[in-house]
Amino acid sequence: MTTAATVHRDLDFARLLTLVERSVVQKLTTALKADNATIEEWRVLSLLGDGNGRPMTEIAEFAVLSPPSLTKVIDRMVSLGLVHRRVDEADRRRVLVFATDRGRQALEKWTATVEGQYKEIVDAIGGEEIALLRALLVRVSGRLGQ
Repeated sequence: MTTAATVHRDLDFARLLTLVERSVVQKLTTALKADNATIEEWRVLSLLGDGNGRPMTEIAEFAVLSPPSLTKVIDRMVSLGLVHRRVDEADRRRVLVFATDRGRQALEKWTATVEGQYKEIVDAIGGEEIALLRALLVRVSGRLGQ
């Protein structure tokens, strides 16, 4: 017998996605906290680690942050000496953010931490399942226009 509650649970895949996302983010957050870092800071440096400066809009999109939240993160990272801002010489109206040497060193350490957590996640779930989930999420994201 199918009840309204059963149908609701079956259709609430957004809740399942949220539960998985929260679990993964919590593991990464806890691990990075031991390095005095946040997942947002790691994401920012992951983008900037190639040495190229990026505009705030690109960083916000990559780091999945609103512009005001990103500004706070970047301000903190500037004060820690991890990044610096510079006016874009090609378009003086734009400000670019660059990783500093200290930021690139932090990125190496934080990436090792994240990779360790990722290995634990893969060990718990299984490499084949992770690959399948990743492929499905990429497909869903593309179809939903993200």
